[in-house]
Amino acid sequence: MDKPIRIKLLDREYLIRSDEEEERVQDIAQFLDEKLREISGNAEGLSEAKAAILAAFNIASDYFQILKERDDLAKNIERRARALNHQIESIVR
Repeated sequence: MDKPIRIKLLDREYLIRSDEEEERVQDIAQFLDEKLREISGNAEGLSEAKAAILAAFNIASDYFQILKERDDLAKNIERRARALNHQIESIVR
């Protein structure tokens, strides 16, 4: 965390420090800005604080969905690997 990184969210500038590379921080800020604008655009008069909470909730929801998909994929790979091992063992015997 050498120097602060300037990001822009909803036309406001913020200085943050991060262990991430500046390009990655900017990508994350752009993603968050798009989420905030999407939510703000769908509900007029929504305060920035409420928009931030809804954006955080939507991002957390997406995150948990991805974790579930990853776990399902890992279980599927494990099941298929066991089936292949069983087939190999039956051929070798």
